[in-house]
Amino acid sequence: MSGIKVLRKIQLGGETTAGTAVAADFIWRGIATGLEDTREKVRPEENVGLTSMTTRQYTPKIAAQLSMAATEATFEQLPHILEAALMNATPVQDGAGSGYLYTYNLPTTARAVTDIKTYTIEGGDNQQAEEMAYAFVSEFEISMNAGEAWMVSATWQGREASTTTFTGALAIPSIEEILTQETKLYIDAVGGTIGTTEIACTLLSATLNITTGLIARFTASGELFFCVAEDVGMRGTLELTFLHNTTAVATKANWRADTPALVRLEADGSALDTGATYTYKTAQINCAGIWNTFDDSDGDDEGTNTAVATLDLGYDETAALLGSILIVNELTALP
Repeated sequence: MSGIKVLRKIQLGGETTAGTAVAADFIWRGIATGLEDTREKVRPEENVGLTSMTTRQYTPKIAAQLSMAATEATFEQLPHILEAALMNATPVQDGAGSGYLYTYNLPTTARAVTDIKTYTIEGGDNQQAEEMAYAFVSEFEISMNAGEAWMVSATWQGREASTTTFTGALAIPSIEEILTQETKLYIDAVGGTIGTTEIACTLLSATLNITTGLIARFTASGELFFCVAEDVGMRGTLELTFLHNTTAVATKANWRADTPALVRLEADGSALDTGATYTYKTAQINCAGIWNTFDDSDGDDEGTNTAVATLDLGYDETAALLGSILIVNELTALP
């Protein structure tokens, strides 16, 4: 039997020690693509009295990658991306309620690999399964459009794609989508409190792009795969598309004046048991930065003019903030 596309799947397991493969803990609910074997192949130039090349070839290094396709972001799955991209969060119960808070701060200092969670990822179909250990996220994107769910995509790096068998007997997890219609936009001036000034009936779409700064560091260490994941500095942008109203006019003025801003996007989900702070599942993106681009020249949404503004994320000394992502769900621990 040939490999069947709908029988593809991705399974993940959180590693205790980076690079030591583990069995999968859960099935990823989304579009599954196979692991990409990115080992390097070299055919050296040589002069041996032939006009053709010989079959000489060698492999100087090996690596693997998973391009996780955009899929609906959920309160239960998004933390796994953030664990492997930003930091290993400790869940905190919200008072005596059913909610648990997972807080991911955008880094302003170099992280060690022990500050994130690495994963062993299994991918494949009914014909072949492969796995890569020491998997971490090098970049991810969270996007949202009015009338749709939040979407998340991510690029994972790993040491090696090797043949395996899928970990069996994993139940399909229960999840809940994060919806754009349940999302609120807040824009505040530096010096104020983030999340104070709601901008209602304005936001059409938003896209958060994060390059995590985590890279695979290859050194002469007795192995063909990379030695360690190293942090060389995170970068990020938040692009907002909104109706051309007073918010757009004010944002354009702040862009021209190089005025920093504090931006929050916050979405509610289903109700939680009474807690100290949160009564609903919550996804919250907090960003400080400077408006780097602004365009209101030709945008249109069903006959209404629109504007697109890009916030370059940057640490603001006054607010003592770069950014964070908060997820509130009912998981006492991530699987």
